[in-house]
Amino acid sequence: MKNLFGPKVQKMIGLDIGTRFIKAVVLEKSGEQFNLQAFACEPILGNAFAEREIKDFEAVSHALKKMKLALKNKNKLVAIAVSGSTVLNKVVYMDPGQTDHELESQIELEADSLIPYPLSEVYIDFEEINDSLTSNNKVEVLLSAVHKELVDRRITLLGEVGYEAKIVDIESYALGAAISSFYPYETDETVCCINVGASHLQMCAVKNGQVIYTKDHNFGMDALIQDLSVLYSQERSQIEQQLTDGTLPEAWKQDAYPMFLANLQQNINRAIQLYISASKEARPSSLLICGGAGHLTSLPEDLTADLGIDVTFFNPFADMAKAESVNQGELEQVSGQLIIAAGLASRSFQPWHI
Repeated sequence: MKNLFGPKVQKMIGLDIGTRFIKAVVLEKSGEQFNLQAFACEPILGNAFAEREIKDFEAVSHALKKMKLALKNKNKLVAIAVSGSTVLNKVVYMDPGQTDHELESQIELEADSLIPYPLSEVYIDFEEINDSLTSNNKVEVLLSAVHKELVDRRITLLGEVGYEAKIVDIESYALGAAISSFYPYETDETVCCINVGASHLQMCAVKNGQVIYTKDHNFGMDALIQDLSVLYSQERSQIEQQLTDGTLPEAWKQDAYPMFLANLQQNINRAIQLYISASKEARPSSLLICGGAGHLTSLPEDLTADLGIDVTFFNPFADMAKAESVNQGELEQVSGQLIIAAGLASRSFQPWHI
């Protein structure tokens, strides 16, 4: 993975290049207190992505330029994230006490059997995630690999608008970073979060500050947006704006919402079952939800009733100090969509390695 970890702490803009919106967050930190300095959320017009890969560079570049103007921040360093079928995470077990250089050499020797792509086509990075020895006297090492094209296209676009990517993270781990940094939870408590994006639903579980499980599922807000577009004979962008503003005709809650809710509940149940099976953890008694679904004000209550789990919106900025320039009303409208960008921005204040 290219520059997944940098050599020292540097303040960066958290920049989430989604398939429908580009989101950015700028944070400061004093002691343990985070301060939101600026944010931006700009739509990407048209269908610029196919399976998480950029197809319309002009549309994404235009949205990036608008986002940069809206953000009004001079910092050129950014942290971005990638996801999709060509992004791979594997926990491998290595001998303890090795240096990064020794681990790198060992991983490269075994990479052919771990990664289903030629090594010349992927960026690879790794991090020791557990200091304690396992039952076979090995340490756990998280190996991440991503197809170079997925990263290089984003870096090229960023360079064209004057940004430099210092960190390329993985979306699900950026979500985990947001939970670890901005959600108060007890030691040994497992926190489960569902991020409802445009076309994907991400399940992430965090325990003791570590991501213990992630998985993407093919379902998202596009299902609702498409139904509403047909129902009201309007463009997707118009529907998205009305959903954000809360100006859709009241009838949509009877005409389109129930079907979306039923499908979302089914997909969340499936995500939870796969999580329980893979992690051997108990069924969660509570669940955080974020993403584009943050516009659906009754969703936590509805899902709580349907799932039998206490569901709440995850808003990382609820108790955070904010700069005077931050528009509170606009922030409330899009806060649920800024989670991954916030997690990426928090990487500025965490140690990392090469």
